[in-house]
Amino acid sequence: MTTDEQARKFFDDFVTAFGSFDGEIVAERYLTPYLARHVSRKADLFTDRTAIADYFQSILKRYHDAGARACTYRDLEVVPLGRDCALATVTWDLLDDANGRLSSWRESYTLALDGDAFRVFGSIDHA
Repeated sequence: MTTDEQARKFFDDFVTAFGSFDGEIVAERYLTPYLARHVSRKADLFTDRTAIADYFQSILKRYHDAGARACTYRDLEVVPLGRDCALATVTWDLLDDANGRLSSWRESYTLALDGDAFRVFGSIDHA
């Protein structure tokens, strides 16, 4: 599988995990430590899976409370970094129950192969 195909599979699987609205399921796609850099210039460093799951559970709850029922991605760009890492950037769209767009943002991910699948070890929200 090419790096582009592996990245596409990662994001397709992420969309499915997001739809569960379960932070534990989303956290399975992340390595520790995980560093998240936000538009606010704040950064969060998570050193264990429980912290990552709690972080995503709070985000998923906030999105769900705002009416989000799914997400999708578009405009995937992938830059291979050696044999087993990549930088991937996508535009995310949060969708309501009628598939209307609630919000969008651009985000980049540093990915590393973990077995045969990519996992995230860092992300950057774009302004």
